[in-house]
Amino acid sequence: MTDRESDDRNGSGTDTGVATKTKPKTKKPALYRVLMLNDDYTPMEFVVETLRRFFRMSTEDATRVMLQVHREGMGVCGTYTREVAAAKVEQVVDLARKHQHPLQCTMEET
Repeated sequence: MTDRESDDRNGSGTDTGVATKTKPKTKKPALYRVLMLNDDYTPMEFVVETLRRFFRMSTEDATRVMLQVHREGMGVCGTYTREVAAAKVEQVVDLARKHQHPLQCTMEET
């Protein structure tokens, strides 16, 4: 047995360990885009007011998104965490149903 092995067994070795705490890395929450889908029945004015109400858009921004939905079939209303996006989708769909419009709103992970 070497002197080093003897020292290690007796606890008198020269190696000293340093206790370190590692901080757990927090993962950023996944983001989801809220999308509004085009239909042939919901009035454009209703879409603009919905965008202003639930997504806090100016009239100009809401009109731009409404025209994107109308021309391209879909428009992005905003990007949020999963819970917020789901709540906004539910609010839009509930209001549309209340007013008997077939407006669809959905979300997708970015």
